[in-house]
Amino acid sequence: MILAVAATEFEMDPYLRAVGDASSKTFVCGIGVLESCLNLTRYLEKHLGDISAVFNFGVAGAYFGTPDKSPVLLDICMARKEIFGDLGICYPRRLDDLGDELKLKKNFQMDDNLTARATEIIKANGVPVFSGNFVTVSCVSGTRERGEILRRKYDGLCENMEGAAIARVCEEFSLPFVEMRCISNYVEDRDPTNWRLNEACERAGQLAALVVKKL
Repeated sequence: MILAVAATEFEMDPYLRAVGDASSKTFVCGIGVLESCLNLTRYLEKHLGDISAVFNFGVAGAYFGTPDKSPVLLDICMARKEIFGDLGICYPRRLDDLGDELKLKKNFQMDDNLTARATEIIKANGVPVFSGNFVTVSCVSGTRERGEILRRKYDGLCENMEGAAIARVCEEFSLPFVEMRCISNYVEDRDPTNWRLNEACERAGQLAALVVKKL
């Protein structure tokens, strides 16, 4: 059975309304890498035998990229890879990796088969899908300059606060992992009046339910 994971009740509630009686399990993991990693690990230790794959969904902030090739507000994005974006050395205008001798793993690949199937399900319902690298941050980028640093360094599509941590947990439990996000805001000089958070949560939940029911 697929485990549908979201960071908050705010993101999970639209999914629960849309999925109806479909057979799936759900889990609200908490915000950020620490809470999501700890809580999901504890959950899987108890319920691993019931879970065949993990599907993470929610909202994300879009980086500014090439026009017509970058998502805009309320667009749907599928992760190809998740990256711990700010795990390293932080300078005012750049981020450096820690030394190779530390053998630190920052990148996690999504399950290609599940990602392709989920993408086709969404597209079959007339919804365009962007695909690319997702960047997981511990501190939300509050300026466009900071977002541009992360976008350039990781060829990033959007940022969130849990994805790479959930991917790491799934790797540890040998579970296929797929991630979908709806764009609620741009990574720009912070102005919440520009956000479309409620609509993004609703859209993410509805499409996540569609995917889980068909998978």
